[in-house]
Amino acid sequence: MLNIYYGNMPEAIFNTSVYFKNAYEDTWITDPVAREMILDIDKSVVLDSAVIDSPVMGKIAPVSLSGGVKTLILMKNERSRVFNASTCGDNCARWILKLAETDELTINLRHLMDFGEKTFDIRIMNTGQIVHSMKELVPIAGLYV
Repeated sequence: MLNIYYGNMPEAIFNTSVYFKNAYEDTWITDPVAREMILDIDKSVVLDSAVIDSPVMGKIAPVSLSGGVKTLILMKNERSRVFNASTCGDNCARWILKLAETDELTINLRHLMDFGEKTFDIRIMNTGQIVHSMKELVPIAGLYV
C-alpha cells in the first residue's frame, strides 16, 4: 500500500538528487524495472550502468537523469527511507502506485499529485484515512498542501 504524508516531514529526504548522487549503485540502473521507468519518464535508453542515451542530452551518466526518475529509483531501492515525491511530476504517479503494489511504500508530498482516474489504495498518514480515488484524495490532501 502507498502511504502519503502531506506537508513538512522532517525525516523525509528532501533533496533526492543529492542523495541519489551519493547513494545509487550501478545495479539499480540496469534493473529491468529501472530501465522501464527511465524509458517511460525520460524517454532514454540504458546502455549500461554508467551510460544512458537521452534523446535530448545525448549520452549521460545516471546522475543526469530527471529528478523524477532518480526519486523513483530511490523509492524502489531504499524502502526504509521516505523520499520527497514532489520532485516527481504527475507522469511518475503510476510508477509510485506500481512500486506500492508489491510492498509498503511511504512518500512525502508537498503538492497535490494526480494519481489518475483508476481506483487505488492510498493511506493518508496525516489522518489515517484510506482513499480509493482522486475524488476522495483531493479534499483531504488540500488541507495540508
